Amino acid sequence: MVAGILCVLLLGTIVLHVMKGVAAPAAPDMANTGAAAGASGPAPDISQMSPRERFDRLFNRIMQAAQQDDTAQIQRFLPMALGAYGQLDSANVDARYHAAILHLQGGDAAGALALADTILAAVPTHLFGYLVRGEAARLQGDSAALARAERDFLTHYPAEMQAKRVEYQEHEPALDEFRKDAESGERRTGNR
Repeated sequence: MVAGILCVLLLGTIVLHVMKGVAAPAAPDMANTGAAAGASGPAPDISQMSPRERFDRLFNRIMQAAQQDDTAQIQRFLPMALGAYGQLDSANVDARYHAAILHLQGGDAAGALALADTILAAVPTHLFGYLVRGEAARLQGDSAALARAERDFLTHYPAEMQAKRVEYQEHEPALDEFRKDAESGERRTGNR
C-alpha cells in the first residue's frame, strides 16, 4: 500500500512539472542593478536602455567603484557589464577599449590583449591598442612587453593626436598618464 501511494505521489509530481513546462534559465536582472551604499533613490532601470547605453552605464559604475576601491561593487557588476558588451550588435574602438579596461579590472590580461588586437586590427595606429597592451603587460609583470607597448604608443602619439579622434578627447587623462609613464620609461632606460 505504501509503495502504491508513493508511486501516485511521484506520478503527480511528474505531471505537475510537465504541465508547468520547464523553466527557462534565469537571466541577470538588468532592471535594478542595486543602489550604491549610501546612495539616495532607486537605481535606474537599465532594462529599458539600448545595449550600448546599458554597457556604458555599467562601465561607468565599475569605474566609479574602482576609484573608491570598492572591489565588492566591481565584482558584482563586472560580469553584468561584460555581458552587456557581448549583447552589442557592433562594437567601435571606444566600446572595445571600455571592455578591455573591464577585463583589466577583473585581472584578465588575456581578454584585454585580445581586445587590444581587435582595436589595432581596425585602426593599426590607434593609441588605445598600445595603452591596453601596456596595462596588460603591467598586470602580467612583463617589462619587455610594457616597454614595447610604450615605444609603439610614443611612436604613433603625435600623428594620432593630430587626428583629433573623439575618443581621445573623452579619455585624455588616461592617454596623458600613459604617455608620461612611457616617456619616464624611456628616460630611465636611456632610449630617448
